[in-house]
Amino acid sequence: MKAMVLAAGFGTRLRPYSLKRPKPLFPVLGTPLLTHTLAQLRQNGAGGIVVNAHHLREQIGAMLHGQGDVQVQMEDIELGTGGGLRLAQSHFGAAPFLAVNGDIVHDLDLAAAHRTHCASGADVTMVLHDCPRFNNVRVDSQGRIVGFSGAAGEGERLLAFTGVQVINPAVLSLIPEGVFYNIIDCYADLLKRGGTIQALVVSGHFWTDMGTPADYLKLHEDILLKGRMPGFSAGNGGKPFYLGKDAVIGAGVSFQDWVAIGHGATIGEGASLTRVVVWDGARVAPGSIVTDRIIIEGE
Repeated sequence: MKAMVLAAGFGTRLRPYSLKRPKPLFPVLGTPLLTHTLAQLRQNGAGGIVVNAHHLREQIGAMLHGQGDVQVQMEDIELGTGGGLRLAQSHFGAAPFLAVNGDIVHDLDLAAAHRTHCASGADVTMVLHDCPRFNNVRVDSQGRIVGFSGAAGEGERLLAFTGVQVINPAVLSLIPEGVFYNIIDCYADLLKRGGTIQALVVSGHFWTDMGTPADYLKLHEDILLKGRMPGFSAGNGGKPFYLGKDAVIGAGVSFQDWVAIGHGATIGEGASLTRVVVWDGARVAPGSIVTDRIIIEGE
């Protein structure tokens, strides 16, 4: 099973933090999200993985250097979700491949999604769930996707795209080469041509779209305080505090709720942190009171 991670976006809603680091490289318990994503793909049997990169692409290229099963697709211009997939089309051959957004954290069964698609005869399978904040995909009573906007018609329901999909590579030929293009526009065209997009509806899983600073902080709360994402561990005796390697914690520092401190970070004496993520090498000044924040440099 070949796969692609869509990691080229600007992360606009995560500014100013995404001006320093591309969203897929944001640390989750001290490890770039992209590292977790690739491990998950490999555990589900994926090989021959493409990761596309545009915004701060040199950072992604440097992180993936030497990973022989990963090909980095450097994109000089913004191509969008569809344009990036189109550029990678020749890599996939004829067999259906898995595509995942580079800004999601989840425990979905990716191998099962691929198997389901291969047995369906559909052109595309999109993994959907009920998430009211994002529900905009129209699904009919037969489990087929019939549109991506508007109210649900008779016998239809609205669901949300998880960012996980399985695609027959031939579909990508509908996308013009070398220009910005949204994959949803490709799918709307596919439906007009009589193609089939199947919905694989899931429930009872963990999922978050790490799209905003609040979402990023909530992800850490879900992992550290609520234990909602298997495979992630604070490694601190069960306490909801992650301390990275070589982190320096001054005398009299206090942590409340949950806290994640990156590798080589320094927390000055007497500081108080509540629901805070401190990136690698960042500093919190002595006596600081910090709440609901992301710290990427010195305070």
